[in-house]
Amino acid sequence: MSTSTDLFEIRFRKGLPEQLREMQAQVEQVARDAGLDFYKTVFEMVSPKEMSMLAAYGGFPTRYPHWRFGMEFEQLHKSYSYGLSKIYEMVINTDPCYAYLMDANALMDQKLVMAHVYGHCDFFKNNMWFQHTNRRMIDAMANHATRVRRLIDRLGAERVEEFIDCCLSVENLIDIHAAAIRRQPRSDDAMLESLREAARDGEEPGLPAAEHFKVDVDHSYMDGYINPPEEVLAMREEALQRSMEPRPIPERPERDVLGFILAHAPLHDWEAEVLAIIREEAMYFAPQGQTKIMNEGWATFWHTRLMTEELATAAEIVDYADHHSGTVAMTPYRLNPYKLGLELFRDIEHRWDTGRHGPDYENCDDLEKRKNWFVDEQGGIEKIFGVRRIYNDLQFVDAFLTEEFCREHGFFTYGKDKTSGEFVVESREFSEVKERLLGQLTNFGQPIVDVVDGNFENRGELLLAHTHTGADLQMDWAETTLANLVRLWKRPVCIQTQLGGRPILIRHDGTEPSRVFLDRSEERPAPDAAKEEGAADDGGETSRP
Repeated sequence: MSTSTDLFEIRFRKGLPEQLREMQAQVEQVARDAGLDFYKTVFEMVSPKEMSMLAAYGGFPTRYPHWRFGMEFEQLHKSYSYGLSKIYEMVINTDPCYAYLMDANALMDQKLVMAHVYGHCDFFKNNMWFQHTNRRMIDAMANHATRVRRLIDRLGAERVEEFIDCCLSVENLIDIHAAAIRRQPRSDDAMLESLREAARDGEEPGLPAAEHFKVDVDHSYMDGYINPPEEVLAMREEALQRSMEPRPIPERPERDVLGFILAHAPLHDWEAEVLAIIREEAMYFAPQGQTKIMNEGWATFWHTRLMTEELATAAEIVDYADHHSGTVAMTPYRLNPYKLGLELFRDIEHRWDTGRHGPDYENCDDLEKRKNWFVDEQGGIEKIFGVRRIYNDLQFVDAFLTEEFCREHGFFTYGKDKTSGEFVVESREFSEVKERLLGQLTNFGQPIVDVVDGNFENRGELLLAHTHTGADLQMDWAETTLANLVRLWKRPVCIQTQLGGRPILIRHDGTEPSRVFLDRSEERPAPDAAKEEGAADDGGETSRP
């Protein structure tokens, strides 16, 4: 294995020159006057090479040693060197926020970047999906890097990097909503646990108290009718029987596969430490994936407004328009989050300024009247600030993508024609466009996988279940992922899914995969990857873990 144990470590040392310090003070004041609220923001000047290094590290000055960071750096730096791409700005979600300015940028670009950065900083501070994130993540990343380097010194680079490879291949198998949801235990969980504890202590568990099963009544004379004694007794006996049955692990499907493995897999201490680091960083970055359209749209909305109304001089406005147009340009086969987010925020502001919302507007069937609808509400700014606080991309698109918006901006769905092999427009129907877009945003467009049994068929095997949403798993990727999960679980791992509309169980024992169609008992080894890829391509859209 080719390793790069320590790519680089940026040490901040470049203060802004006086001209840029004055520019920062001006942009910050204009942003605050516009209503933006952000943490203290620290700008650092970096070279193009250092910017590529920081981008490879996700914006942080140091990360744990791994070859993928070197690979990403080479790709980014060569792309910049050949004139194929340019990273104008980078900002990280910390307190204070750290942002980077490239020293090769013109002054107008630096002003544009600062305005854009303050939009991001406002979003990081105020959007609810970022509230659980560690605002001292720079320190945490440095701590992770130190711990992994110590493991490399003790165990060797190849052994540690090989394990990190396995962890990174499944880093998306987390519950992205875990931090925002307080999952309440079922009402009878505590009662059942007390019965199990009594059995573990060698006591003879008796029937649980009848009060656990009775419905509260206002008048005692109604108790015998609402809580018939024979029904209550039957429920008590059933609960006692359930407490004596083997307890499934997990008791209900668990979305956080990495968390489940950390809690139950027989990992060595150093393996658990590495896996916990990978999971913690994946949870930190998850809100950025959940809010990519909103975050970039919000920052672009405000840099546009601040630059055109307050900051850009007459000599700078043409250059600004040129660079801004490149930011929001659409390219084939790719949705630009900057463009979509910007236009949706503009549309929301316009609709709430002119009263184009609510039952009266929605129920109006006169197209000419809807086109000229105007109620002077002027609530647009207040509305978009409220939206940026509570929504993520999935909710944002679901709530505010309208048929008029799709028609105005020419949205359509496309796919590969099975006869010609060319990409063709499939539909311009609003319902189909919205369904496709929401599908891409659900769980980042990645497969939804839950742990359903940690002791499958009483053999200590891990059973996963894939929620099939219309796209089959890409089998070669799925089987490679299962092999890496075997490395973590130390036992065979299975997943239930569908293939070609048929339920199937895929199992990997660490040596080779096998498949069993559940609608008939037919087990066969996995075909070679090239054959499977052809089948997947022929079937159209494919989901990849």
